[in-house]
Amino acid sequence: MTTPTTPNRLASADVYRGFVMLLMIAEVLRLHKVSESLPNSSFWQFLAHHQDHVSWVGCALHDLIQPSFSFLVGVVLPYSIASRLTKESSFWKTFRHALWRSLILILLGIFLRSQWAEQTNFTFEDTLTQIGLGYPFLFLLGFASQRVQIGALVLILIGYWAAFALYPLPGANFDYTNAGAIKDWEHNLTGFAAHWNKNTNLAWAFDRWFLNLFPREEPFLYNGGGYATLSFIPTLGTMLLGLIAGNFLKSDKTQQEKIKIFVIMGVSGLILGLLLNWSGICPNVKRIWTPTWVIFSGGWCFLFLAFFYWVVDVLQKRNWFFVLTVIGMNSIAAYFIADALNSYVSKSLKIHLGQNYAAIFGEPYQTLVHGVLVLLIDWMILKWMYNKKLFIRI
Repeated sequence: MTTPTTPNRLASADVYRGFVMLLMIAEVLRLHKVSESLPNSSFWQFLAHHQDHVSWVGCALHDLIQPSFSFLVGVVLPYSIASRLTKESSFWKTFRHALWRSLILILLGIFLRSQWAEQTNFTFEDTLTQIGLGYPFLFLLGFASQRVQIGALVLILIGYWAAFALYPLPGANFDYTNAGAIKDWEHNLTGFAAHWNKNTNLAWAFDRWFLNLFPREEPFLYNGGGYATLSFIPTLGTMLLGLIAGNFLKSDKTQQEKIKIFVIMGVSGLILGLLLNWSGICPNVKRIWTPTWVIFSGGWCFLFLAFFYWVVDVLQKRNWFFVLTVIGMNSIAAYFIADALNSYVSKSLKIHLGQNYAAIFGEPYQTLVHGVLVLLIDWMILKWMYNKKLFIRI
């Protein structure tokens, strides 16, 4: 089975993106429910752990979804720019397209986050809006030299670290309840690292001002998960890592040299990230996208890219990953289906198959059976779009 391609299209990026999107839409399996029903099973506990975000410091497989998606935006940018310039020779036309793409991503993110609200929920911390906020800057840096790109990355990491480090820690009379924080929370950091605690940091303070500039059902006080608008700045750092990787992929270096570079950068990122977290200089927190998280998650992204590039583009085993390719080539559609359509599919299955149909293998596995069917339907929709060459592009 062959995969439709376009000039300058990187097949391994489609497969990697499909893998990431599959992890995201697989939330419908609700493995934590299976684990709760089988509390003595370390196997299901392990799977459930990696299908959820860690509470604060650290990393599970699920935490790598958003950085991978952001990283891949940077990876494909050199290919996107080359393709766009063959159609539109004017830089300003391509830049206007980048701004339009950014706006659509932001509006789509707000739309999906507002589905169950009484009015528009202006929030900017989800994957689409975070990428949209940083994309114009990434696009401009795509025309810069590698030295400038690396300089911008260093400036983002150090500047964002310094901004948090200089923001004052909570005083003796700080109202933790009003901030959605717990003074003695087991995941709170102490000492210098406390500058990156949940909902007592610079990004939380910014959102208390910024998000209340928009019409809201109630005044914004805090994000329950600790997520923040300003995370788009270090997310731009993650996209820059992807841009650097994309430049290497388009370079004249041999395939073996490219893989070697990605592995070295990947392992280095993991080691440096662990050292920064262990030293207390900067904790490794995905929810507020600390500079350490940029480095650590970027390390994983380089290793994932090295693997998929080796298997898909070097060994030419693209057919092994056809399931992922179908998802990855329509990632926006997959994102929309998972966020907006799955609730309808879920209800429909129970209506037509019965409320207890998923108990066929026993009660502990009900959510798993139900989730597998929903995933299969999602993939069949994407496969139909793939066959009809219906690809949603922004």
